[in-house]
Order: sequence, then structure tokens, then C-alpha cells
Amino acid sequence: MKLGLLLNAVNPKIGGILVRGEKGTAKSTAARALAHLLPEVPIVADCRFSCDPTRPATWCDECRDRVDQGSSLETKHRHVQLIELPVSATEDRVVGTLDIEHAVTEGKRRFESGLLASANRGILYVDEVNLLSDHLVDVLLDAAAMGVNYVEREGISISHPAEFILIGTMNPEEGELRPQLLDRFALTAEVEGIHEPHLRAEVVKRRAAFESDPIAFNVLWQDMEEGERQRVEQARTLLPEVILSDQMLDLITRICSDLQVDGLRADIVMYKTAMTHCAYDGRTEVNMDDIRVAAMLALPHRRRRQPFDDTGNDPGDLERRVQSQISQAEAENNEGALNPMSEPASDNASDEQAGQGEAPRVDQPGATFRVRKFAANINPPKERQRLGRRTSVTNTEPVGRYVRGAIPEERPHSLALDATVRAAAPFQKERREAATDGRILQLRTWDIREKVRERRLSNLIVFVLDTSGSMGVENHMVMTKGAILSLLTDAYQKRDRIALVTFHGTGAEILLEPTNSVQRAERILRHLPTGGRTPLADGLRIAGDLLSKERDRDSAVLPVLIVVSDGRANVALHGSDPIEDVKQMAAKIRELKVNSLVVDTEAEHFRIGLASRLAEWLGGPCYRIDQLDAHTASSMVRQATGRG
Repeated sequence: MKLGLLLNAVNPKIGGILVRGEKGTAKSTAARALAHLLPEVPIVADCRFSCDPTRPATWCDECRDRVDQGSSLETKHRHVQLIELPVSATEDRVVGTLDIEHAVTEGKRRFESGLLASANRGILYVDEVNLLSDHLVDVLLDAAAMGVNYVEREGISISHPAEFILIGTMNPEEGELRPQLLDRFALTAEVEGIHEPHLRAEVVKRRAAFESDPIAFNVLWQDMEEGERQRVEQARTLLPEVILSDQMLDLITRICSDLQVDGLRADIVMYKTAMTHCAYDGRTEVNMDDIRVAAMLALPHRRRRQPFDDTGNDPGDLERRVQSQISQAEAENNEGALNPMSEPASDNASDEQAGQGEAPRVDQPGATFRVRKFAANINPPKERQRLGRRTSVTNTEPVGRYVRGAIPEERPHSLALDATVRAAAPFQKERREAATDGRILQLRTWDIREKVRERRLSNLIVFVLDTSGSMGVENHMVMTKGAILSLLTDAYQKRDRIALVTFHGTGAEILLEPTNSVQRAERILRHLPTGGRTPLADGLRIAGDLLSKERDRDSAVLPVLIVVSDGRANVALHGSDPIEDVKQMAAKIRELKVNSLVVDTEAEHFRIGLASRLAEWLGGPCYRIDQLDAHTASSMVRQATGRG
């Protein structure tokens, strides 16, 4: 993480970094600390966009106009600013909007700059970037890639420089970024918590020392910070002199090709990163170590081609693949010739044993299939049907986060005062001159705007999985895991929240609380053992409590309950009849108005039909596990979600 941040400090054109890790691993602290290491930058003194006086090609329109009119630009130096973008930010606040005060007083449109303007020549830090609205992430990444913010809105047409170091941090347990957005971050770094007691103690000591006397603490580390600052400055000076040979470029492209990286962005980022690392190391000729470092920073988030490809996030596997290419290139160099690359050896590092041969038994998933449509939706709003994702809807009802103003079709539910004033502002001067009532703000009916709000419709899929001994026969668990992985793949693509409840032995437990991280569910599922009795009633009880709690927490949650079992309950919950307990728990879940379905895993040659009875009690359909394919899985979920 530290190296990735420093390389972006040396060369902001790399394109930013995404820091991923569990909570409490100092991701935000490291990002904020970077600003203190950067040297001061020259800016045009009175320019609101902080233009660089030494680079006329990047000036804003205002600076260009002043120079064209014969004025000189006064310059000054300032510390690099770190601008934080909150998750709740609106598009107006990010890209800029109409200056209402100027429009009202002068009757003229003028641009009011946003966070992208403030971040120019500095650092734009986005904590929990995975929770930011997708359209805002797109805006940020476009500006970061082009170095310019283009604004076309509310009668304003303007562009201004927006060159900044983009730093995003996220906790994967709270949900992933779309692969298209992941690819737009140049580098990535995975951060893990510290588990060694002596290191944890040292962190606590330093934190306590800082809180006790911040000034003394800063003095203690001042020399080290100054040394790092000078190293960054020297690397910036040296960077234009760095040479990357055709041989090194060939190695970059071979590595990307071997790892089957989509597109060419990875090759370009590796090229820039390798040259920057070379300069940071005080050299002018890129070597293979620079290539290795660049690969480890630029490729981890670009490798995975399937939602649950374990090797995509395995740094050990990536390093082995990269080192293999480097070693082969070194051997060819020693031979004095470049031969075509041999086919990479098949990678079986992630293959797992089919079973352990001992109780409890672990069955690996069977073949997965594509689920063509999967939407947790009850009476979907029209707006929601038009969305590619199932997680949010815009509406004019007084519920949700305000995102923009719009012209009302009927009587507005909620007045968007800011948008209304912006619409009326350019006409205030002439309206006041013609008015006789003396009101400062002159509004007309056609100025009125209403609030458009965005509300997240939280889709929750709760899997209740039978892991008793009966699931271990005739490959039932193999087929079951394959079916659930197929549904998890669809949940991954649509960013649904999922939870996993399992039952075996004498009771049930929640193995996975509701989360957006389907990767965690997949890892748990692959290593899930089977064995013991079938406490189905307890599994339904825990699932019902979970669903009820989620409904209380968020009334907009759209739950789907998927029970995977043969229905042969043999552990009572309250009385002496386990089947009667199952019936009672199913009735309670049905009262919650939860869309449910049952996947029957019972053996064909000895059928009792308890799973189908469970489906009746839950009020949902029942499907045979051995009959599932892309079509039936799609149909069963559509029916369970009210779209059959």
C-alpha cells in the first residue's frame, strides 16, 4: 500500500490506487498521510482551479482570458491539498453547478466549482468508494483519466483542469466494485490486519504517544518524513530521464498476455508504474525488478475473469506467474536470443481435493450454470424495471437521498429549493426591475423543481442449507453447491445481499450474516462439511428471526428465502414431533410475506415428499435438485420473486 501511494505521488499520471482491506487496517490513515509527504506546488494565486503557472496548456479558460487581455498571472506555492469526497455527495457538489448568488444578484450565469476543481493539483480521497453511486464513480474516473472536468448543465458549458491523485479505499466485506470500475483504478493494494501480538502492541503504543503529545510525536518522525519527501522530489526530477527498453516492454506485454488480462489498460499502467519505480529507486534504466513490482500493483484486480476465480486474488499465484515469465526472459537474454514464449504450465494450485475421506465430509461444488434473470422484486416500480442493477430506484416520493431536481409532472411532492432558485436565478435582475412587490426573489410557476430521490432497494437472498448426513449421499451436496454457486454468480452480478444459514447435528447457525460480499459466501460454501442429524425446524427458526430483524432494520428490503433440503427433519425444536415444528416455523415465515422456494434434494428411489410439503407450508414452489438447469433456475427465481 505504501509503495503504491508513493509511486502515485511521484507520477500522478499513473492513475490512482484502490486500497482494499478489512476494517481497522489504517487504509484511511495512510491515504491522509500522503499529503504531508508531497512537496509544495506552484499555483496561480487567485485562480479557483489552482492552475499550474508553468503549464499554459492546462490553464482554465479564466487564466487564458486574462493572459490574452495582457494581464500577468501572480503565482504562489502551497501545500498539496487532500480533498475528501463523502459517500453522500451529490453530482452538483462533485462536478460543480450554477452559482446561485451571482445569478440572483447579477442576472448572469456563472459556474460554481465543485470538489473536482478543489482537488486539482492535489489528492482526491474517496473512503468506502464501493458504496458510492456508480454514476459518481464514473464521473471521478473519467476526470482522473483525462485530467479535465467537462461540465454541460443548467446553461453552463465549461471545462477546467482536474489533475489529481485518486485514492479510493474500501472494505470488500461491504460489497465489491463493478469489474468495469475496478479496471479504471490503475493500481490496487490489499491490506490485512496485524496478528502478531508484539506488532499490535507497538501500534497501540504509537497511537497512545500521538494522542498524549501530537507535537512531540511529529517531531520524532520529522526526519523520516523529510527524507521520504526529498526522495519523492528527486524521483520526480529523474523520471523524464528513465528509459524502458523494447525488451522490458516485451516482457510487460508477455505477462499481461499470459494472465489473460482484458484490454490494454494493464499494459499501459505497468509501463508507467515500472518507469516510476525505477525513478523512485534512483535509476534511469528499467530492470526486471521494476516490472515485477509493477505487475504486483497493476494486475491483481484485473486478473479475475469469473466471479469466483480464487486465483484472481491470490498474490502468491500471481507472483509465481510473473516470476516465471521474468525467469524465462532472463534465460533468453543469457542465450542471446528471444524465442517464442512457451505455453504456460497449467495451474492446479487452486484445485482442491474432492473429499477428505473422513467425517465430517467436504464435497466440492458441481457444475454451475447461468441464471439468466434473477431479481428480488415485489411489484417493481417502473423506474426500477429500467435499471440494469437491482439495488436502487429514483422517485419523487419523500423517501431516500436527494440526488437532483426535476420539472414536476404534477403537483410536486417535495420542493427542490436549490434547483428552483437555480432555474430562476438568471432572470432575477430583469424580473425585479419589472416587479412592483419589492420581493428579492421573483419566482414563476415554471421555475418550480421537485426533488428526485434515490432509494436503495435492498435485495436479500437467505439460503437455508441442509448440511446433515443425508446430504452426503449420491453427490447431493455436490449438486447443491453447484446450484447455489450459480445463484451466487447472479447475485454477484446484480450486487444483491446474501446470507447463509446451515443446519446439522442438533441445531442451526448463521454462517454468514447479510453481506454484499458473495466471495465470502463462496469460500464458506466450498469448505462446508456434511454430517449429523437434520434440525430443519431450527434452521427455519433462525432464518425467520434473521428476516424479521432485517425487515425491522430496513423496511425496503426485498427478501427471498431459498431452502435446500430433503425435508427429512428428525430433530424436534419444542415438542416431540420434528415435522410439526417445521410446519409451525414455516407458518411464521409465511406470515412475514417472504417469497420462498424449496430445492428438494431427496433421493429419487426413496421419496417421502417432505420437501414438497415444506414448500406448501411456506407458500412457494418446490424444485428437484437434479432437474435444475439455466431455464428452470431462472423460472424458479422469477416465480419466487413475483415475476413468474
